[in-house]
Amino acid sequence: MKKLLFVLLLSCVVASLHAQELNAKVSINRTQVSNTKSGVFDALQDKVTRLLNEHAWTDLKYRDFERIQCTFNITIDTYSETDNSFTGSMIVAVSRPVYNSSYTTTVFSMTDKDVAFTFQEFDQLEWRPEQVDNNLTAMFAYWAYLLIGMDLDAMSQMGGTKVLQMAQDVCNNAEMLGFKGWKAFDDTKNRYAIINDYLDGSMEPFRQLQYIYHRTGLDHMAEDVESARTAIIEAVRLLKEAHENKSLSMLPQIFSDYKRDELVSIFSGQGSTKEREEIYDILFRINPSQNNYWEKIKQ
Repeated sequence: MKKLLFVLLLSCVVASLHAQELNAKVSINRTQVSNTKSGVFDALQDKVTRLLNEHAWTDLKYRDFERIQCTFNITIDTYSETDNSFTGSMIVAVSRPVYNSSYTTTVFSMTDKDVAFTFQEFDQLEWRPEQVDNNLTAMFAYWAYLLIGMDLDAMSQMGGTKVLQMAQDVCNNAEMLGFKGWKAFDDTKNRYAIINDYLDGSMEPFRQLQYIYHRTGLDHMAEDVESARTAIIEAVRLLKEAHENKSLSMLPQIFSDYKRDELVSIFSGQGSTKEREEIYDILFRINPSQNNYWEKIKQ
């Protein structure tokens, strides 16, 4: 009996160590589409969720509580029952808990405007990297690899390189499918542009800031606010360096968009006047459209 209990316990531990990487929540907004039965949309949401959460995207071992929290909020603009085609957009976001706190921070978030695919209610979604022949699975494989890679970068210096290269491989292989989002120079914020910029050597400061901002900055806020803020200042300086290295890249602006409220909270009325003015100048130069928020940093 003891031996049996030990075997059962060991199997539970092994299972928990091999849990898939993602804990994804998928939602579908179909209010733009009328006079259509809900079955196909319910099936789409269920099967995309299963693909993201049940597929092992890497050979890394994650325990259940370590799974990466991410959301995919899909808005369907058009749906044709004739050819089973969908078009729309999707807000993708990944977050992580901050150590020694109940606070959760966004690691990456953006809108993918090039969502287009075909799907039928009883289709089975399976990802096979050696056979990229379905734009729906290719899109979610790309985002799965990208989000896992970015989460790894936020946990260790440049830790996501291998997985991020897998996202780039998806992008390169999916271009032949003929859908928007995969091609170079079509858009500064499409899937190609994001992964190409993120892995560009000139943008290495942007990847470095992920670790410094999250691990040496936010994760130490509870124990030493001043040293944590100093680390975040260093990260913002790296953001400036990345912007100067590749001024056409949208990544620094995207970062300042989803970190906007957090940055204002960290620096508004905190630190020296000189530090606040420096942070304001950097953020205004990168993203002047958010100046109403950056002005709060100087107060």
